[in-house]
Amino acid sequence: MRQWTIDAFAPAPFRGNPACVVEPFDAWPSPNWMQALAAENNQAETAFLLKTADPSRYGLRWFTPAVEAPICGHATLAAAHALFFEMGVDAPLLTFDTQAGALTVRRDGERLELNFPADPPRQISVPEGLEQALGAAPVEVWAGMYLVAVMADEATVRRLKPDQSAVAKLGGEASGGPGQIVTVALADPDRPYQVVSRFFAPGCGIAEDPTTGSAHCILMPLYGDKLGREVLSFHQAYPGRGGDLDCESRGARVLLRGRGFTVMDSRLRVEPD
Repeated sequence: MRQWTIDAFAPAPFRGNPACVVEPFDAWPSPNWMQALAAENNQAETAFLLKTADPSRYGLRWFTPAVEAPICGHATLAAAHALFFEMGVDAPLLTFDTQAGALTVRRDGERLELNFPADPPRQISVPEGLEQALGAAPVEVWAGMYLVAVMADEATVRRLKPDQSAVAKLGGEASGGPGQIVTVALADPDRPYQVVSRFFAPGCGIAEDPTTGSAHCILMPLYGDKLGREVLSFHQAYPGRGGDLDCESRGARVLLRGRGFTVMDSRLRVEPD
């Protein structure tokens, strides 16, 4: 079986967030097998695809090295990139059946455009221990699928060195459970993006995720309201990599736009259960 490693939401190869994509199956392998392969790959996500009778529609599941994820943006972009550019699927729009419902991806020039559910957050009081866990005091805290800690400025977001064991215990107010915290701030005025963030996720086996599409389903509604804008550019400032995406509010949906780059084409020497 073939497998590709694709850098998603990347301005260039070796940027953005790498995801592994396995060529489509006729039937789902066992969850234990998929989890074992995801752990072997040791990327933030491995995407698994299921064929259907429609060549433009696939089942899609995502696994971190530790758990099956209920939603994932960058591995969805990677899966679509593999289908469009590596497997030659000729369709104007791809539809993925997932735990998060039907998600679509279409070509947008050199980029791909993902249509995801919006996750408008609610403001909460600052959880006890959050400042100590992050190493800086948040200005505001919001909760959607993940906890969102709004920081004073971009420099604060970039210099964070959180206590991962403490982060893993926080964020129970979020619908996705504890140990998943987005830190975010308005960008410096001279930046080509308006919002900068980082995402710490020891709760799902990832110390820090390089670029997180699902986090922007929260951040776009939040900062769209704060700035009075329907379209914003975001940068996720993972040290040494960083990823970029443009987001657009569409009511109950958010459009996420970004590029993918295939950096590895490999062949699996093991068969699924």
